[in-house]
Amino acid sequence: MPANDAPPSPAAHRTWWRAPLVATLPGLPLLALEYRWFAAQDGPGAFSGVLFWAAGLIALAWVLPHRRSLRRLRIAAAGTGLGCALLPVMFAVLLGAAMASG
Repeated sequence: MPANDAPPSPAAHRTWWRAPLVATLPGLPLLALEYRWFAAQDGPGAFSGVLFWAAGLIALAWVLPHRRSLRRLRIAAAGTGLGCALLPVMFAVLLGAAMASG
C-alpha cells in the first residue's frame, strides 16, 4: 500500500451505491421516455416540475457523501426521485382506467 493511501474511515459506507442504483435503473429510462413523450406533446406542461425534481433527487442520491450517517437521506432522495419519475406514468394509467370504466 503506498504511503499516501489512507485506509477507509470507519464512517465510510461500503454499499452506498445500492439505493441510487436501484432508483436509477428504472427511473432514468422512464425519465428519458417521459421527456421525449412530453416533447412530442409541445412541452411537459404541469409535469415539468415533477420531472425536474425526479432528475434532481436521483442525482442528489448519487452525489451525497459516502458516509453511513447519510444512508437514510440517500435512500429517501432515491426513493422520492423514483416516485416523482413514476408519477406521470401512474397518472396516465389511472386516467386511462377511469376513462375505460366510465
